[in-house]
Amino acid sequence: MNETVIPRATYRLQFHAGFRFADAARLAPYLARLGISHVYASPWLKARPGSTHGYDIVDHAALNPELGSEADFRAMVAAFMENGLGQIVDFVPNHMGVGGADNPWWLHVLEWGPESDCAGWFDIDWRAGRLLVPFLGDQYGVVLESGQLELRFDAEAGGFAVWAYGTHKLPICPLHYGRILGDAHPALERLGDAFAGLEDWRPRIVARASDLKAELAALVAEDEMVAWAVREAVAALNGRGGEAGSWRRLDALIRDQHWRAAHFRVAADDINYRRFFNINELAGLRMELPELFAHAHRLIFDLLADGTLDGLRIDHVDGLLDPKAYLLRLREAAPRPFYLVVEKILARHEALRADWPVQGTTGYEFANLVLGLMLDPAGEAALTRGYADFTGAEGDFDAITRDCKHRIMRNEMTGELQMLAREAARIARQTPRTADFTRNILSRGLAAIVAGFEVYRSYVDAEAPPSTEDRQAIDTAVTEARRQEPDLDPSVFDFLHGLLTTDLVAAPRSGFSRHAVQRFAMRVQQYSGPIMAKGLEDTAFYRYNRLVAANEVGGHPDHPFVSLDIFHAANAERAAHWPQAMLATSTHDTKRGEDTRARLAVLATMPEEWTAAVRDWHAILRPEGEGAGPDRNDAYLLYQLLLGIWDPTDPALGPRLEAAMMKSLREAKRHSNWASPNAGYEGATMTLVRDALASRRFLEAFEPFQHRIARLGAEASLVQTALKLTVPGVPDIYQGAEMWDFSLVDPDNRRPVDHQARAAALEEVTTALAQGALPAEAGGRLKLALTAALLAERKARPGLYAHGDYQPVLARGPGEDAVVAFTRRHGAQAMFLVARRFPADLDWQETILPSPGDGTWRNILTGRPLSLDSALKVADALDGMPVAVFAASD
Repeated sequence: MNETVIPRATYRLQFHAGFRFADAARLAPYLARLGISHVYASPWLKARPGSTHGYDIVDHAALNPELGSEADFRAMVAAFMENGLGQIVDFVPNHMGVGGADNPWWLHVLEWGPESDCAGWFDIDWRAGRLLVPFLGDQYGVVLESGQLELRFDAEAGGFAVWAYGTHKLPICPLHYGRILGDAHPALERLGDAFAGLEDWRPRIVARASDLKAELAALVAEDEMVAWAVREAVAALNGRGGEAGSWRRLDALIRDQHWRAAHFRVAADDINYRRFFNINELAGLRMELPELFAHAHRLIFDLLADGTLDGLRIDHVDGLLDPKAYLLRLREAAPRPFYLVVEKILARHEALRADWPVQGTTGYEFANLVLGLMLDPAGEAALTRGYADFTGAEGDFDAITRDCKHRIMRNEMTGELQMLAREAARIARQTPRTADFTRNILSRGLAAIVAGFEVYRSYVDAEAPPSTEDRQAIDTAVTEARRQEPDLDPSVFDFLHGLLTTDLVAAPRSGFSRHAVQRFAMRVQQYSGPIMAKGLEDTAFYRYNRLVAANEVGGHPDHPFVSLDIFHAANAERAAHWPQAMLATSTHDTKRGEDTRARLAVLATMPEEWTAAVRDWHAILRPEGEGAGPDRNDAYLLYQLLLGIWDPTDPALGPRLEAAMMKSLREAKRHSNWASPNAGYEGATMTLVRDALASRRFLEAFEPFQHRIARLGAEASLVQTALKLTVPGVPDIYQGAEMWDFSLVDPDNRRPVDHQARAAALEEVTTALAQGALPAEAGGRLKLALTAALLAERKARPGLYAHGDYQPVLARGPGEDAVVAFTRRHGAQAMFLVARRFPADLDWQETILPSPGDGTWRNILTGRPLSLDSALKVADALDGMPVAVFAASD
């Protein structure tokens, strides 16, 4: 197998304890019948117990036992292969799950500190002191004195560890075992002395400690008096709850360890290991180290070699020190060619790096492209005005984003900023010209530059001067920083600009360490991405609620509207350069499901009606004004969520809305947050949710408008689906979204999917289509029919969809801007799509399309022929549907 297997279409499955290998195996016949070529699996390597997503991996060399056994995994793979399905897996190279007692690498680092063989594998700044372990729910002293930090002995392994809450294992360094064992028993005194003398065993210190632990375990197992003495020694160190003085010996022991247990909030200031964003339980890895790379990829490469896997999706590629180098090494080290896509969020006007050896991204940009196409630009001004009038909210999204990024750097991720500032100060002191730059000044300058980045990160490396794209990104950020921080001496920004571009060491004999400058520039890049993600996606997106359908990963809520020219250009660009990139409309990261967004997109066609409706609804629910809350911006969000997911037959509708609103409030960090929730404000918001669902008067006003939105949203959903399955690229279907996906933000988008019902519905729609009839719309059956028909077309003409060109077809007449059409051709094969972008009150009979070609064309969904020899009326092509896809007769 020497050629890369390119998926025809993928289907994302989310594995967790409630959806295991055996469950996926049972789906294989259904997915094959639907027309899928590859299962696109969430991470199934060993993760923290109870993980609901799999991104907190603790062992890259093992399968997750909560998903089933090795035999279960092999049975799943066999079921896939028997049904003609390949597999792509989501691989996580940037970070691992830490805390708890499950990650052997992390535990070894806690035990041995910088001496650990794994110490260099995690991105730890040992110069900042002991490794911070910020997993306590209260101040260290409070937790200690309450007895929730307890020394324990592992009789089987012969080791000692402090356990926090009985959950987090914090190993004691064996050099200190003598302080625990004491001299009450001769054998323990002898062993304690041996442990204290471990320093003399370098470089076999760890191996010698393992031998002594084994000897201690054997003694305890063989001699009850020794076991009793160990228990007494441990009890003597553990104090008594409520008696502060009784914990002094344990406190003294803890203070001498390589780790420092602390309240979780301490991480914001004192963190000394790189995290995934601001999540303490996810520690960054230095995947640039060859030995770590080899260890982490061994199992994955074995599964590529034996044909279990055809491809990889690389999670959070921007978190790596040098993404390009990692991807090149991945290609070189893999046992055979494979399909490779990266989770990369592209900013506006940013292109995926052409020198990355990948098929493309995972498709966030397509999700926003197709949504933007369905937004009526004529409604933008009225939407903006209505939002501002109702909420009083500021409309400068760039200012909101910049403020949110600064907030993240002042609070959740100030520790990382200070580490970078310390490093910048060390470099500055290398020459007299910059020696006076203080850490505080450099911290302010760095924060302003990071806040000024318009992209997630640059890609400066040690191999070559910065690219034109990188230099432009850095220049723009520094220029904005100078404008935002006029009180800082301009020379500070000159120095930082030279650092970030590595211009400081472009010439020989600069006086600066080339290694230090290059590494600093690369570390800042690892920081700017999380700041953008946390400031933009997880804060600003929850503050700016003008049209939340546009508030998606990779989206631009202030500029979501996409013209026909931009849409066609993006597809032509993909066809020319990234024809195998993934196309997504829903993912595990989307904040609203694809059909929820399609409903809300309709608001752009009726902004005045929407604004009036919101005012009426709010007057019904809060006739006396807002009172204790929520404010109108949060209420505006609620009304959109109600429109997007409304289903009065759903018994979980209320709890789902409450959970989504609670998360939104805390992410916005305006009236509440995760660290210090505002119970009063949150309670007032939940009351508004419940009042809306319980008020007959409100529902009488709400439901007629919602029904109209739902009907038009269903049409938009069909257009969105057809575009994804026909434009250049590899379409991905998020689990269950082959039918309606009215989901909200995680974890709502990971609710169980009734695949049995979908399989039965597929049989129904297949029968209907075979008889030349469209299925009656119920629960998304029409969407399922369209999906199945287009997937069958892709399977029947793989060359057309894998290699076909892309040519826009431009309409003429009253609705020319409201129609999207294009052809794709490959050899003698051709297809032709026509769709309404958004609802419009137009004379469609007068809107004309040029003929895509002579001869007879077949409507892929209905099977009806369409004879063409000249111009075509849009109304005739659509035949009552919002979208039509035609195949030229072979």
